[in-house]
Amino acid sequence: MTIEYTKQGNVGIITINRPDARNAVNSDVASGIEDAIDQIEADDEVWVGILTGARTEKGYIFCAGADLKQMATDPGGMTTAKGGFAGFVQRERTTPIIAAVDGPALAGGTEIVLAADLVVASRTAVFGIPEVKRNLVAGAGGLFRLPRKIPRNIAMELALTGRLDFPAERAYDFGMVNRLCDEGQALDTALELAAEITENAPLAVAESRQIMLKSTDEPDEVGWKLSGEGMMKMFGTEDFGEGLTAFAEKRKPNWKGR
Repeated sequence: MTIEYTKQGNVGIITINRPDARNAVNSDVASGIEDAIDQIEADDEVWVGILTGARTEKGYIFCAGADLKQMATDPGGMTTAKGGFAGFVQRERTTPIIAAVDGPALAGGTEIVLAADLVVASRTAVFGIPEVKRNLVAGAGGLFRLPRKIPRNIAMELALTGRLDFPAERAYDFGMVNRLCDEGQALDTALELAAEITENAPLAVAESRQIMLKSTDEPDEVGWKLSGEGMMKMFGTEDFGEGLTAFAEKRKPNWKGR
């Protein structure tokens, strides 16, 4: 299987499993990730997702990007109707996804990371968008998402030089990476972050994510409108009463996601 999907409590874990091809994206990977996201979105018990890569014989690799062998004959096969490249970078979803990055995340691998909501990376992880080295452009979101995450001049340098050595520690300093960890600990650290998220009301988490995505680059009045609408949605949920009751009773809430 090129994509493995498992669950741990309220967390769904998607693993790219093509170690012989450095976890590069081909048609099977793209359709597999899309199917896994479909499962996450349809499962009321999954409140957070994690996307990671299987370890290879040569060490940890998150994703080496597009499978260049397939690109030569069938570049469209690495995209899906709902998710775009890798079945993920353009996917509309409600569930937050954490990228757990151990080792290189290059080209389309970096673009997959940029499409996630949060990023955990080991200190051995590196990023890069080297498409210009193959007479390509970073067409899966890298050219506009990367300068939103790091300073534009740094993103421009990476895009124009095609450098493959942008380290996780520097990405962390710029705010692109949420948490750093030791090699081999990205998934465990992502699970720790997911556990912090799943302590909270899942409907409120999903709504907060949507409001932030829709309002960050908009005028304040858009933010006020969306925030007010989001609050009204929460008032009408079963979990709203549970949150207040749990506070009054000095206990942890028992969230239902409804």
